[in-house]
Amino acid sequence: MKTVTSEQMRELDRRTIEEAGIPGEALMERAGQGVAAAVHRIASLAGDRAPVVRLAAGQGNNGGDAFVAALCLKEAGFRVRVWLAGEASAVTGDALTWVRRMRDRGIPLTERPTEEAWEAAAAEIEREYGIVVDGVLGTGIAGAARGVAAGAIRCMNRLGERSPVVAIDIPSGMDADTGKAAGEAVRADLTVTMGLPKRGLTIPGFVGSVEVVDIGIPESYVQDLPCDLELVALDDARRVIGRRAQAAHKCDRGHVLIVAGASGFAGAAGLAARAALRSGVGLVSVLTPQAVAAAVAGMAPEAMVHGGAQTDAGSLRADCLEVWGRDLGVFDAVLIGPGLTPSEQSRSIVEAALRRVRNRLLLDADALNVCAGRTEKTIARAACPVVLTPHPGEMARLLGGTAAEVQADRSGSAGRAAAVSRAVVVLKGAGTVIAMAGRAPAVNMTGNPGMASGGMGDALAGLIAGLLAQGIEPFDAACAGAWLHGRAGDDAAWRRAQAGLTASDVIEELPSVWREVAGR
Repeated sequence: MKTVTSEQMRELDRRTIEEAGIPGEALMERAGQGVAAAVHRIASLAGDRAPVVRLAAGQGNNGGDAFVAALCLKEAGFRVRVWLAGEASAVTGDALTWVRRMRDRGIPLTERPTEEAWEAAAAEIEREYGIVVDGVLGTGIAGAARGVAAGAIRCMNRLGERSPVVAIDIPSGMDADTGKAAGEAVRADLTVTMGLPKRGLTIPGFVGSVEVVDIGIPESYVQDLPCDLELVALDDARRVIGRRAQAAHKCDRGHVLIVAGASGFAGAAGLAARAALRSGVGLVSVLTPQAVAAAVAGMAPEAMVHGGAQTDAGSLRADCLEVWGRDLGVFDAVLIGPGLTPSEQSRSIVEAALRRVRNRLLLDADALNVCAGRTEKTIARAACPVVLTPHPGEMARLLGGTAAEVQADRSGSAGRAAAVSRAVVVLKGAGTVIAMAGRAPAVNMTGNPGMASGGMGDALAGLIAGLLAQGIEPFDAACAGAWLHGRAGDDAAWRRAQAGLTASDVIEELPSVWREVAGR
């Protein structure tokens, strides 16, 4: 999905109202309904831990979105509290229409026109759990938030120490184009943005995860816009994941081979296999050292696990593919790397796969490390389309730099790696970047800090490999896999907590995310 500047978004809104004839009041209604739906969703995942929703509203359009959301949430049975950053007499335009309707439905509006009033509110309820909705400032902010707006931001951040914070369109105080803040800004767990994602929402820091609400902007208007950066959204996942035929057979859904694992690293192979099994693929095979084959099979009983020829150290031997004797051409996708361990033997395995795999190949973890410094002589000469899934350290080794340099220019680093390797590159981390030569990079903003734990990358690699095996184009499979993985992580965190989140939690959450994407 294309990202836009705040100026481009204002022009889209203007054209939609003036040329397409959709009233601003209707756009505001759709926006508020989208916010309410997101709040309802995370509250449902959290069970009974969200008894009240507190909405902080400004006097402009963001406040209007909050008023609509309050109406919808009230109708859904939530207890809502609406606080106004200012005085009701200053609310104008479409927001005035909705604040009147909100009051007519018996929802009180509490005016908090001073910084002191917001400080008192935070002190009064900071130990009470709920969901906080930020509708104070929008894309029109210039410079630092001041006065009552700054007080509201401090209040929301204080409440956010114990409660989820959902921002409307952008977190208050953040620059919509740069993702930075000149002063204080809301630290959101989720940002629900309207129409199209703003450029600043692709920068981790304030936004948390990002969801996009369709408010009715004509597609022809969007097609007219240039695009040099995309955001991966739910609609992108839906676009590439088709409906299964009623007579579907497991052999119709693709067969993925995972070459992974070593003594002490059976879990990496097992997690990759389990995630692949949750990808919708028909068949999963695993080639892993004989010493750990039983452990991997125990983790993923639905997979076909084969014990491969191994070294004295318990890793796969250089000739393991030849000794196994299977034709790699029968597999729709091959994943190599999780738990492989870096060695000359592993390098030989990867180089053999680059020559022999004819469909799709995904290289992860140590399969990338053994190619460091030799990318153009190895990966770029592959006999099939390749996907790479490095973390910043692995990316630095591929490019010959440092992890700090990679992090300082994530999109640029991913683009350079894609150009050199002729592969689709998935640079993992907060704001995962998917790059491919000849097209705009995409950023995925699902996921949360709880996913910074061992095994998450193995799960992502297995998931993308499973999508590749189903015939999805590599760039699309990488984008959809990153979105699904992050969304499952978010849902698992809402359902449980970020602290203690494991890769197994994320994998087990995938079927619920599939229901959201595919409707079944």
